[in-house]
Amino acid sequence: MGLLTGTEQGYYDGGDFGGYQFTSLSDIINNFMATYIGEDRILPTTRRSDVTFHAMRAMQELSFDTFKSCKTQEIEVAPHLTMPLPRDYVNYVKLSWSDASGVEHIIYPTSKTSNPRALNQNTDGDYNLTATGTLANGSFDVVLDASYAEILVGMIVSSPNITAVSTVKATSTVAGVTTITFSNSQIFPALFSGEETLTFSTSNGDLIEQSTSLVLSGLSWASGEDKITAATSVGAVTVGMVVSHEDFPVGTEIVDINGLVITTSANSTALATAENVNFVSYDGISDTWSKYKSATPSENDNDDYQDDNYWPMNGQRYGLDPQHAQVNGSYFIDCATGKIHFSSNLAGKTVILKYISDGLGTDEEMIVHKFAEEAMYKWIMYGCLSARIDIPEYVIRRYKKERFAETRKAKLRLSNIKLEEITQILRGKSKQIKH
Repeated sequence: MGLLTGTEQGYYDGGDFGGYQFTSLSDIINNFMATYIGEDRILPTTRRSDVTFHAMRAMQELSFDTFKSCKTQEIEVAPHLTMPLPRDYVNYVKLSWSDASGVEHIIYPTSKTSNPRALNQNTDGDYNLTATGTLANGSFDVVLDASYAEILVGMIVSSPNITAVSTVKATSTVAGVTTITFSNSQIFPALFSGEETLTFSTSNGDLIEQSTSLVLSGLSWASGEDKITAATSVGAVTVGMVVSHEDFPVGTEIVDINGLVITTSANSTALATAENVNFVSYDGISDTWSKYKSATPSENDNDDYQDDNYWPMNGQRYGLDPQHAQVNGSYFIDCATGKIHFSSNLAGKTVILKYISDGLGTDEEMIVHKFAEEAMYKWIMYGCLSARIDIPEYVIRRYKKERFAETRKAKLRLSNIKLEEITQILRGKSKQIKH
């Protein structure tokens, strides 16, 4: 019975080009159930769920260092010099940028900088967000000594003369001075007025990270709606920023910006016109990385380089780190934020990311090359046998060896080594001048 169905014309009219070299994961599971499980077979009784689990684990492990990765993404580096990692990203193969001729230039990772978690500190080094405010007896309003856009509605406030747990109900910044209003449920101690050092913290007690914050004036909105209208311009407000105002629930974010209209994730609770609103973005950018990306990359910081040619070589390159002996740029992968950060000389360039996935994406992506099909069977067999208590140890060792042998065979097959291509490379080695 033939495996090919349909006509040759139908194949070329369709879109599944090259699909014959792959076998779906569901077919492998079905073939394993039909061949290895049953009476007088190696596995008399095994649940299909167990086979599916070990098949998926086999595909994950083989995807890391055996299967060839075909996952790629191409983006244009924006001014913020970041790129989010793909949703199925596990590890990178290489990053490069393409020039006007479509030639890829490899970008190298930097080991001289990073993007650590940045915490707010006072001048004395304490990990606190503090401000000096003037308390007035019987008033819930406190005038601070400067502008504090990072103080948000819902934050907990503490000080020596605030005995009860107090929260920020509202904030307002006028003429560079921030005024905060405490919740009406709080009662201030009687007979106290004067300056006090106030400490602000989040409701869960986490240390507050440094953030981008700004204040917009002249904003208006209606009760029960998720739209904020600006009078002139929204400025540097971006999607994802947190809205800090008493008329919006704590944690409300911006989900869309269309001209002068800002759409929020929650509805307002009151009508307001000509209001001031704090917008905060926890962008996760530390001072270390901000300084790195704003500076001229070290690999480009030499006036003697003309047209990317390293001339004249008058001793200035003595002791240069090889990773900086190139002009392609550099990058750093921040696993905490799930973003790739690029050096400033890559702004506006087309960057290509080739990466490894675990192969467990959509049903169309869960396919196995036929060169590695037998390795999949051996992986599943070893997994099923090693999980049973009634299997002799020598049988488990036997299939462990077979698994190793088939994996090695799959690696050799998928390496795609061609004698003619190796010959061409060796011929190039005879050239005295390489560059």
